[in-house]
Amino acid sequence: MNLRKLHRQAAPFIFIPLLLTALTGVAYRIGRSWFGFSDEFGEFMMVIHQGEFLGKPIVPIYVLLVGLGLLGMIISGVVLIKQRKNTSQSQRVNWNGRKIHQILAPIAFLPFGISAITGIAYRLGRAWFGLSDEQGEILLTIHQGAYLGSTFKPIYVLLVGVSLAIMLVTGIQMSGIFRKRRPQTTEND
Repeated sequence: MNLRKLHRQAAPFIFIPLLLTALTGVAYRIGRSWFGFSDEFGEFMMVIHQGEFLGKPIVPIYVLLVGLGLLGMIISGVVLIKQRKNTSQSQRVNWNGRKIHQILAPIAFLPFGISAITGIAYRLGRAWFGLSDEQGEILLTIHQGAYLGSTFKPIYVLLVGVSLAIMLVTGIQMSGIFRKRRPQTTEND
């Protein structure tokens, strides 16, 4: 199986969990930072963001699987970008979902990777490895871009979350699962 096909076939399986994670992460950070939403709102967003709706014992497994899914898409996407650079690109620019996906991917893969790795490390570290509050805070600082300061932290989260949502939507469009199938023709037609 070639890498492009694997990348395309994996997309539908991680689409909804990653989209929920991106949207709830953005809603949590923007809601809390810019709109002063309540702690209850924040907790509700985190229940969805971390998959807690599946049950507390499943949270680390859910976070691990979603994070590994994102990392797998990043790695396969980076390889596809490298392969594409090695081919001739003398075609004119056509601004469709595929082009947006191809342009955004090399820009966003590093923030996506950092977010996935620190999110996995935080959740698994806290749940399974006795990560201290101080160590956990370091991982969350990186995960949320808090090192950029209180002004730019929500902007960073917004950019990463919206970029991920765009990548997911353009990617799922390219996967072909929503294409209309042509009716099968028979000898009688």
